[in-house]
Amino acid sequence: MQFQIGDMVVRKSYQRDILFRIISIEQSAKGEPIAVLHGDEVRLIADAHLADLEIVREAERLERKQEEESKMKESLEMLRHDYKLLREKHEYRATNQYNNEQQYFHMPGRVLHLDGDSTYLKKCLTLYEKIGVPVYGIHCHEKKMASVIEELLDEYRPDLLVITGHDAYSKHKGNINNINAYRHSKDFIETVQKARKKIPHLDQLVIFAGACQSHFESLIKAGANFASSPSRVNIHALDPVYIVAKLSFTPFMDRINVWEVLRNTLTREKGLGGIETRGLLRIGMPYKTTN
Repeated sequence: MQFQIGDMVVRKSYQRDILFRIISIEQSAKGEPIAVLHGDEVRLIADAHLADLEIVREAERLERKQEEESKMKESLEMLRHDYKLLREKHEYRATNQYNNEQQYFHMPGRVLHLDGDSTYLKKCLTLYEKIGVPVYGIHCHEKKMASVIEELLDEYRPDLLVITGHDAYSKHKGNINNINAYRHSKDFIETVQKARKKIPHLDQLVIFAGACQSHFESLIKAGANFASSPSRVNIHALDPVYIVAKLSFTPFMDRINVWEVLRNTLTREKGLGGIETRGLLRIGMPYKTTN
């Protein structure tokens, strides 16, 4: 079978569990053709012999997409429900128990999202827009993130920083605690360290970092508030958005229980974790309309 860059495929040896797209076809050390794969819905990078691949027909691809959209819709509804409750709670405080009729305005936390995958970045930006989170999106290869992060922080001055893309743990490269056994965890860690050196306070700049199977413990130690992946499982492409949205719309006077953040995600505590963090939403008044 002939394979081309952009083909949607599954791996037969993994029981066709994940849908991938072929990014490139390279030669192995033995001269055999190897396909480099990016997960279509999960932030996983992998490689496979062409003989292990099977092209996915359009009907199956659409069926998988509908299943993913159903999960996403459920998470989005939970997020909207949480935001509605937070808004009502905030209105009660701001209006002195509804005794003050003065109108006010919201200032949710601003996001800088660095993503190693341009396709995932577009999906994330679409969801940010749908939810109403102010965001700047930057496509940047994982290995280049550390070299540009300080300049980007100066330029955009975000409240939240997302550092994500692709990652993977390879058993044949070392045990689970060996950082060299991970494809891009080291790059994410270095980027977090540089960002945290510039802005040390955990509530002044809230950081999410990692992708599929990333070295969770090292990312938290480097200074991330939230990271993947505690159980070294795959995370969904949109999981960072659900975490960030919860933080962005929680009032800055409130501290967020970690489970309250994780329960809105698609992967939950096996793929994501973090530390207690203050919300970032601020309100102001009076609200003035422009004619």
